[in-house]
Amino acid sequence: MKKTLLYFGVLLSNLWGTAQDNYQFTDLINIDSTPVISQGNTGTCWSFSTSSFIESEIIRLTGEYVNISEMYNVRNTYPVKASNYIYRQGKAQFSEGGLAHDVLNSIRDYGLVPAEVYSGLLGGKTKHNHSEMASILSSMLDTYIKNPGKTLDPKWKEAFNSILDVYLGKNITEFYYHNKKYTPQQFAEAYSIQPEDYINITSFSHEPFYSEFILNIPDNFSNGSFFNLPIEELVYTIDHALKEGFTIGIDCDVSEKTFSSKNGIAVVPEKESNNLEALHSIYPEKEITQEYRQQEFENYNTTDDHLMHITGKVEDQKGNNYYKVKNSWGSDEKTTKYGGYIYFSDAYIRLKTISITLHKDGVPRKILKKLNQHKTVEN
Repeated sequence: MKKTLLYFGVLLSNLWGTAQDNYQFTDLINIDSTPVISQGNTGTCWSFSTSSFIESEIIRLTGEYVNISEMYNVRNTYPVKASNYIYRQGKAQFSEGGLAHDVLNSIRDYGLVPAEVYSGLLGGKTKHNHSEMASILSSMLDTYIKNPGKTLDPKWKEAFNSILDVYLGKNITEFYYHNKKYTPQQFAEAYSIQPEDYINITSFSHEPFYSEFILNIPDNFSNGSFFNLPIEELVYTIDHALKEGFTIGIDCDVSEKTFSSKNGIAVVPEKESNNLEALHSIYPEKEITQEYRQQEFENYNTTDDHLMHITGKVEDQKGNNYYKVKNSWGSDEKTTKYGGYIYFSDAYIRLKTISITLHKDGVPRKILKKLNQHKTVEN
C-alpha cells in the first residue's frame, strides 16, 4: 500500500511539475501592427510579410493604419522574374518565391497601393490560390526558352502580362483613397516609405563580416545584397530595433519539427528526444555558435523557407525571452495559436535566421558605422 501511494505521489508530482512548465507568456514589447491574414495557397510569403512590415512602418512614421496590397507587389515582381529567367536561358530561379527586397524594389519602381483598390482576387474569390497561374507562367517561359519557333516573339512580355491580368487583374496607375487621387508612387511618398532607407542583414562566415555581398540562396533571383554581421551583433540589432520601436522582417527556416504554427512556438531543444514535448513545455536549448550556424547552413539543414515579421518580444514564466513573430497563415484557432503569431526562442533566431530587413535608423549606430565603412555592393 505504501509503495502504491508512493508511486501515485511521484506520478502526481511529475504531472504537476510538467503542468507548471507549460508555456505561460507575458508581453515585453508589442509594437503596433496590422491584423494577421492568410497568404492562402500561394508562395508569396515574401510579399505578405514585407507588406506587413511596411504597414508597421507606416504606423511608426505617420500614425496611420493602411492595408497594403500584397498582390500589387506580386503583380509587378513577376515580370522582373520572367525577364531574368528568359535572359539566363532558364538557368535561374523562377517560382512564386522572393525576398523582402523584392517588395522594396517594387515600391521603388512602381509605388504602393492599398488592398482595397488592388486585391488580386477576381470573380468573387475570397482566398488566394496561385497554383494554376504559377504553373501556366512557368510552362509559358519554358516554351519560350525551348524556342520552337527558332526566334523569340517580341510580344512575349505582352503575352506573359496578359496571364497576370487574367489571374490577378490589370495593373493600376491611379486610384482614389479616402477621397483623394493618387498614383502608386504618390501614395508611397504620402505615407513616408522610402525604399533606400531599408537594409538587409545576414550572418554567415563564408564572407567577411561587415562586408556587403550577394547572398546566394535560391529565392534571391534579383541578386539583392546583404550586410554581414556576426550572429551576436545580428541578434543585438534585433533587440535594439525592437526596444526603439522598429519592427523587423525576417527570412528563416521553418522546416524543423520544433517549429509549430499550431502550437505557436519555435525552439531548438538541447536533446532531440525532447522535440515533441518542447512544443508544449520549457526544456533546455542548444547553445548556438557561429560555427554551428554555418555548418547547418552549408549542409542544407537551414534553408531559405519562409518570410515573417518580428513585432515584439515575450517572456515565459522562467524569464526566457522569445521573439513575437507575425505569420501569414491566418489566425484560425484550429491551425494556429496566439492569433497567428509564433514565438521564436533566442536559440531558434540564432540558428534559423537567414536574414533580417529593417529601417537603417533601427540599427545601432556603432554597427551602422562599421557597415558604412565596409560598404562594397550597390543595390
